[in-house]
Amino acid sequence: MIQDKHIIETLGKVRVVIENGEITEVGESEVKYCPMFHAMHKVDELNEEFIRKNINFRIKDFGMCTPERIIEMDDAVTVGISEILKTNMEKNNIDCVVGACDGAGTLLMTNPRVVQGVGGRVSGLISTTPIPEVIGKLQEKDCVILNPETAELNQLEGLKLAIDKGYKNIAITILPSPMVRQIRNYPVDDDVNIYIFVAHTTATKAEDVEMLFKNADIVTACASKAIDDYTDEHKPYYYGVKVPIFCASEEGRRLLNIRLKHINKPLATNEYPRNKDDMPYKLI
Repeated sequence: MIQDKHIIETLGKVRVVIENGEITEVGESEVKYCPMFHAMHKVDELNEEFIRKNINFRIKDFGMCTPERIIEMDDAVTVGISEILKTNMEKNNIDCVVGACDGAGTLLMTNPRVVQGVGGRVSGLISTTPIPEVIGKLQEKDCVILNPETAELNQLEGLKLAIDKGYKNIAITILPSPMVRQIRNYPVDDDVNIYIFVAHTTATKAEDVEMLFKNADIVTACASKAIDDYTDEHKPYYYGVKVPIFCASEEGRRLLNIRLKHINKPLATNEYPRNKDDMPYKLI
């Protein structure tokens, strides 16, 4: 049998392995409480029982890591990275998103509903293997897969492919890694704009957080103590109370505010000290 194995990190950076549509491994979370999941699911503790239940729901509901994967969706939350990207693509501020999809790997997306469908309810994708049915669905929606044979995850190579295809306003979703700096430093023509969105930042080290804020445009808070400390000191613009979205650049603030205006929400603020009454516990 061809290997079908997908590794994600989720719900407090827990490693979860899914093979042939079944959960085969669930790690343990250092983060015990998430205000977002408490608000949505009334769950007080991110234990193994809830994690299995939540991942099984994703598998059954939209086919995560299976051939039944749904690739187009409506907004999952009020303001998340996929929602910011979707709105800005609809308003022609972004013409290509370099993202990552289970069963396909790194890909280029130009359809706002696919951007939402691919990224809206999936956590950090660590590795994946090709699912021909998923790749076929994506290609029918004009997505370009970086490597359909291996489902490779490589956002820098995705950027190069987007540039080769002639896109000018390119957004990239990426997990914290030194590749963020490589993407920012990659030489592009003056008429090409690169927007970097960093997600799944729990347990990011302090020295890496500084690098992220120097090179990215948007950085999510997740349950990162280093990000909490850094933002308290440097006071970037942000939106949200429970799990803020931070603007690491003026371009990030602009793109975030476009989404907020679109849904008639207050714009990003830099009011400090932030309200920390209901935060993830514990920060790591």
